[in-house]
Formats: sequence, structure tokens, C-alpha cells
Amino acid sequence: MTSAFTWDDLQHFLAVARTGQLSGAARSLRTSHATVSRRIDRLEYMLKVKLFERNPRGYELTTVGRRLVEMAERIEAETDRLQADICSVGSLLRGVVRLTAPEGFSNFFFVEKLKELALTHPQVTVELIIIQQIMALSRKEADVAVTLDPPKAGPYISERIMDYTLHIYATRSYLASRPPIRQREDLLGHFFIGYVQDLIFSPGLDYLRDVHSGLRASFQSSSIFAQLTATRGGRGLCILPKFIAERFPELEMVLPGDVELRRGYWLTCHQDLADVPRIRTIMDFILTTTRENERLFMPPAQATTPASLRPQS
Repeated sequence: MTSAFTWDDLQHFLAVARTGQLSGAARSLRTSHATVSRRIDRLEYMLKVKLFERNPRGYELTTVGRRLVEMAERIEAETDRLQADICSVGSLLRGVVRLTAPEGFSNFFFVEKLKELALTHPQVTVELIIIQQIMALSRKEADVAVTLDPPKAGPYISERIMDYTLHIYATRSYLASRPPIRQREDLLGHFFIGYVQDLIFSPGLDYLRDVHSGLRASFQSSSIFAQLTATRGGRGLCILPKFIAERFPELEMVLPGDVELRRGYWLTCHQDLADVPRIRTIMDFILTTTRENERLFMPPAQATTPASLRPQS
């Protein structure tokens, strides 16, 4: 007869399955490398199967391990629902929501609104992960994601949060010291700041090609904050979201009547988590707060009402 194992064992298994590393699993579970290793050994011993292939690259799931992931994730979803139902008795919301979002949206908008969230839902803890490549909702690395593109397929619900505009900016001192810019062709004689080309994780970030096919960035960074800092330091021209650039009076819009790019933010979560109260609360907060500040992102005449929340087929 197979020995019993616990949900705690499955949590350790899922953490290793999602990260492929004992160290990464240990960080996500806030425990030690040795503890995770013991848990995996214990689970394999109890089930009498091999769940992972160990190699120098890390832990890779076996065929049996992949099947167990599917079952364990269903248990995880039900556990989340149960915990949320218990915690929401008497309208009390509590728990942790892990949100992943782009650097610009996070640092120049969302973080500033966290005080409002804390006042209305003090028992909900937000873990904000700001990375260039959005974490995988399919592996439950995050509960909710703000992205530049909706998922193309999968068991997700997704809604367009808000469109925003981008323009070319430079400091007034840079513009005063360089040849005048009267048309797009004039941009070719200037220094540009942009993303590292082979690290662009969304087609929407390839701004320069949308402005002029001949533009190349002489300073490249995967961080929009680094790009902004370089621009404010007079390094050159940069395409920046208007809601970020307008904060800095030393920046001036270049070719304002000619160059305006438009992009959008999307809100996505796994459909299994969409009705978990704490997650629904964060999603509603993001949607409501962003739309209340629509004027920051879009000129009033261009603002549109985003589509309703819908599953992705």
C-alpha cells in the first residue's frame, strides 16, 4: 500500500516543476534548498515513481511528473478557492496576490496607488514582480499579469485595461545643441535611446521601426527607467510613454504633430483563479484605478472604452 503524502509535499513538487531548480523553489516557498530536496525525495519514495530527471541544468519533469503537475494544479486551484471562501467570511479579504507588470506601469502608476488599496483592503498583500519577460501564469508563477499583449491561447481571461500614447522626447538642452528636427528624416542625424533589440519580448516595444525604418539606438537598455535616466541626462532622443515623460519638465516632445504611437495594457489571469475573492479584488482595483486616471494615459478625444473581460480560447 502506498504511503500517504500531504498537500505540503505537492506544493514543494509544484514549486520545483515551475522553476526547474531547487534554489528557485526554495525562494518561492521561503524555505531552504535542503528542505525542498527532502520533500521531493520523500514524495518520489511514497509514490514509488521518478518525478524528475536530475541534470546539470536543473530538474526536468518525467512523463509521470508532467501528469502529476496537471493533477496537483487542480488541487491547488480548489485549495485556493477553499481558502478564499474561508477568508472572505464576513466580507473579510485576506491573503497574498502575486502581480507581474511592466516596469513603466508599475513604477510610474501602480505603486503610487497602493496606499488606496491598503486603506480599503488592509488584509490583502501584493507581491509585485517587475521583470522584462512576463512570468508564466500557466505555471502559477504569478496570479495576475499586466501585459502589453493578451495571451494568444490558453485557459485565461483577459481584458484591455487602457490604451496609452508614446512620443519622442529629449531635454531642451540637447535639442538646443543639435540640428533642428522638422520632419522624420531629420531624426536620422540624432542619437537615439531604446530597447536592446534581441531582448524585446513584445513586438509593441519595437518603437523605432514604427517611426522610421532607418533609426537605430546608440544606447540600448532593457529597462525603461534606464532609458528615461539617459534621456534626462541629455544622451539623446527616446520614445517614452506620455504618462511618464510628462512628469519631467526638462523633457520636450519632438514632432508632436507627427509622431504619436499607441499601445495598450492588458490584464490577464488564469480562469481557475478569476473568482478567488482576493484576486478578483486586485483585478478590479487595477481596472477601476487606471480608468479613473484615463487622462494620464490617453488624450480625452482618443480615449476608448475597453472590451469586457472574456476567456481566451
